[in-house]
Amino acid sequence: MNYTFSDKMEALQPSAIREILKATADPNIISFAAGNPAPEAFPCEAVEKITAEIMGQNPIGALQYSISEGYPPLRDMMKEMCRSRYGVMGEDDDLIIVSGAQQGIDLVCKCLCNEGDTIIVENPSFVGALNTLRSYNANLVGVAMDQDGINIEKLEEALKANSNTKLMYLIPNFQNPSGITMSYEKRKAVYALAKKYGVIILEDNPYGELRFRGEDVPAIKTLDEDGLVVYCGSFSKVLSPGLRVGYLVANKNLMGKIVVAKQCTDVHTTILSQMICERFLAEYDFDQHIANLREIYRKKCGLMISEMDKHFSPNVTHTNPEGGLFLWCTLPQGSDMLGFCQKAVENGVAMVPGNAFMAQATDPTTSFRMNFSTPTDEKIIEGCEILGRLTKEMF
Repeated sequence: MNYTFSDKMEALQPSAIREILKATADPNIISFAAGNPAPEAFPCEAVEKITAEIMGQNPIGALQYSISEGYPPLRDMMKEMCRSRYGVMGEDDDLIIVSGAQQGIDLVCKCLCNEGDTIIVENPSFVGALNTLRSYNANLVGVAMDQDGINIEKLEEALKANSNTKLMYLIPNFQNPSGITMSYEKRKAVYALAKKYGVIILEDNPYGELRFRGEDVPAIKTLDEDGLVVYCGSFSKVLSPGLRVGYLVANKNLMGKIVVAKQCTDVHTTILSQMICERFLAEYDFDQHIANLREIYRKKCGLMISEMDKHFSPNVTHTNPEGGLFLWCTLPQGSDMLGFCQKAVENGVAMVPGNAFMAQATDPTTSFRMNFSTPTDEKIIEGCEILGRLTKEMF
């Protein structure tokens, strides 16, 4: 049978990261390619205890259908947390629990974007979001990054050149893949441009709690007086990605349509997972848990940077993130980045080539992404030494 695929799916390719992860199934490969939380970051005993209690006390509630907006106790708790902890829950806003931030991105795009509409993204940006946006046949326009976030002048140029822009997708905190944090001045400038050109901002913040250096920067959503910002959060990096629990905060008028879109997709997010998240927040010290995560990633990031600085060619640069899970490394201009990544795999180390994160596959880049959360300290040391030798041989 020869299948004719829909226009939305015909051009889409498998996630580059997922394909690379297949190669890392080889136990001899040191993987800097994943974006998984550190194994020691999971509160396994707490989740085991909570799950047993839920199934002992309220098994039918955990296994039955529920409402699309989310498990009410968790939803109420998240509204208060978003209001008091993050400052992103205004009087005209509402909140929905979604099946991970990935679904949140999909639902917003589904509700707002028609085929051919322009979506502006940071260049580079999160590959999972890029493929989701592409699946709606959107015109992706990438805007280059500075050391303190998206380039404002180029952003306005893109807005002027694309009058059909519906959405800006941004990751202001410890951006994936670059690790860059957008300054507060740029956040204000971005919001001002969104207001000037009538464009919605989708603010994705999966890493915001993982700050291990510097001071918190208020979310773009805290500036929102016009219903222009949709805020997307997740439990994936602070509790468990396997639970698939995230949330969206948006103006009530937009949220009504998002709820309908979710009903068409999966009816509701898994209730047992939502119950586990709610119990964890209610019964455990979340602040101490976050402090523990930050210390884990502070040490791992510091170790990777120190090993890179020790072994890498001085012609290779890297970002110095204040949080999150990633470093962005850049080879000298004109370098064969893909050839280097292939050579690295042949020598037992995997990372993600930078072109996987570009708005257009043809956008030039000599960068690649390194993840420090997943590998052990021993693997970080060994892998950086191997890559360092290769950089000195090739650059």
